[in-house]
Amino acid sequence: MSVITKWWKAITHWEAWPFKLLYAPLAPLWVFYMMRARGLWFFSSSNPKITFGGMDGESKSEIYALMRKEWYPKTIYVEPGDAMAEILNRMQHADIFFPCVVKPDVACQGILFRIIHDETSLMQYNAGIPATYIIQEWVNYPMEVSVYHIRHPKEKQGIVTGFLHKIPLRVTGDGVSSLEQLVLRHPKAQKKVEELQLKHAGAWHDVIAEGKSFSLSHAGNHNRGAQFVDLKQHIDAQLTSLFDAISLEVGDFFYGRYDIMCNSVEDLKQGKNFTILEYNGCGAEPNHFYDTGYTLLGAYREILKHWKWLYRISQFNAKNGHPAWSFQKGRKFIRETMAHYARLRMADAKIP
Repeated sequence: MSVITKWWKAITHWEAWPFKLLYAPLAPLWVFYMMRARGLWFFSSSNPKITFGGMDGESKSEIYALMRKEWYPKTIYVEPGDAMAEILNRMQHADIFFPCVVKPDVACQGILFRIIHDETSLMQYNAGIPATYIIQEWVNYPMEVSVYHIRHPKEKQGIVTGFLHKIPLRVTGDGVSSLEQLVLRHPKAQKKVEELQLKHAGAWHDVIAEGKSFSLSHAGNHNRGAQFVDLKQHIDAQLTSLFDAISLEVGDFFYGRYDIMCNSVEDLKQGKNFTILEYNGCGAEPNHFYDTGYTLLGAYREILKHWKWLYRISQFNAKNGHPAWSFQKGRKFIRETMAHYARLRMADAKIP
């Protein structure tokens, strides 16, 4: 492949652009909203019960505390360095068994998300993670989906702006190639060779049987290589009413994205056989424009449409008892959150 071809591919494949580059042309409008609201952190009023409105640094524990227990997986919270005997005892009392899911209570982009299959792996994770983390039951529903739901505080009915099926990064064996060779040929996996080699060191040189699917990541994040399948044809009144009901019961989920495991789209619409993995507040991307046929201009229209909703909701809440964070409070929080993420990324590179 020539240098010109490589450059052209990099320019035209905008979905692979770094986050800052993708959003840079829209920065003036974001500045306009800040000036109009007279506050740098105007968005912090969007979801008043969530830290910083859910823009960044919110904990999973605070989200779960707002929801019914049957809506999210069985979960326990662990401090780094807790004794293994105590952790295993707490898991048993919570009916959480191997394999299970572990992830930091405060994290982003799938950092330190792992499926743990045995006590030895959990011990290794516990020894290496530098922050509070959660252990959850492994939800074995066949579909992971995300639902972007927006509801103005003065309305009882909202809208679903995006509905996606998320397929975590995987390769399929041909009976001849090793895992390493399959990774090197995969358009998304080849960009994460060092990371994947560390996490799959034991199988790196194994030949994967023909037709066998090998999961490289269990995180349904775009930056982790997940494939997105648009389900917008399934957005209807039934789906919207389910998330209206959840939003109303919680009280302060006005703008954000639900990440969900479910048995099927139809079961989800009927409010059965699903569990909410996470609720991402105002920092959640309207990720339904990735991998689903949008042009760059179409993606920008989606982003700007969502920012307009975010501004309106934030301003309404700010005028009704939920003022935005002060400059100093927001700056201090961001500084602490970025330092926290840096520690997690260092650990993520070391823990298999």
